Amino acid sequence: MPSSLVAPSIAETRRARRILRLLTARYPDSRLELDFDSPLQLLVVATLAAQTLDERVNAVRPVLFERYPTAADLAAAEPAEMEQILVPVGYYRQKTRNVIKLAATLVERHGGEVPDTLEELVALPWVGRKTANMVLGNAFATPAISVDTHVARVAHRLDWAPEKDVEATEAAIQALFERKDWVAVNLLLILHGRRTCHSRKPACGACPLAAECPSSTIGETDPEKARALLKG
Repeated sequence: MPSSLVAPSIAETRRARRILRLLTARYPDSRLELDFDSPLQLLVVATLAAQTLDERVNAVRPVLFERYPTAADLAAAEPAEMEQILVPVGYYRQKTRNVIKLAATLVERHGGEVPDTLEELVALPWVGRKTANMVLGNAFATPAISVDTHVARVAHRLDWAPEKDVEATEAAIQALFERKDWVAVNLLLILHGRRTCHSRKPACGACPLAAECPSSTIGETDPEKARALLKG
């Protein structure tokens, strides 16, 4: 926990538990919206997901890994061939170079396997803390908080942490919840940010957290109009 972060009070942790219950009821089937069958697949699709929709990444994933099932296969790929597969995800030339370099590094440093520690993951090319924690939490079942733009926005609006401070947000959520709940909380916050607590016009009038949220009037407060803003 950063030294500037004050440990939460009992009242704050109780509020956090109420928020967890409300989000669980709202999104009972929450899961990571990127499809994957292995740590390698999750690491690669997370790299491909930058500046595109998860649906597009999910559509190319089976084709990509049928052609290149291992890190060694990815590392040895002909760029022009991989580029044709990755066209739908955008920036396909750069992403092809990134995937090949990432796979080559896995082969060189880890025998083609994805490491299972934060330190080793963030040492890989184009793998930041967000992606590393996503892989740890979802592929290795290691308690972790992956702070993307949705998590940062929702946490800020709930007055848990400054929106632009990723590590403070990560630490604040870790302090508020038990380790066993971190991955579930993470997924719920992502879904809430995508479906209800939007960046420009949150659907406050249809939000289950309204009674717990100090930002509950910044968006559309009319229930009918707010429901029309919900996604998913």
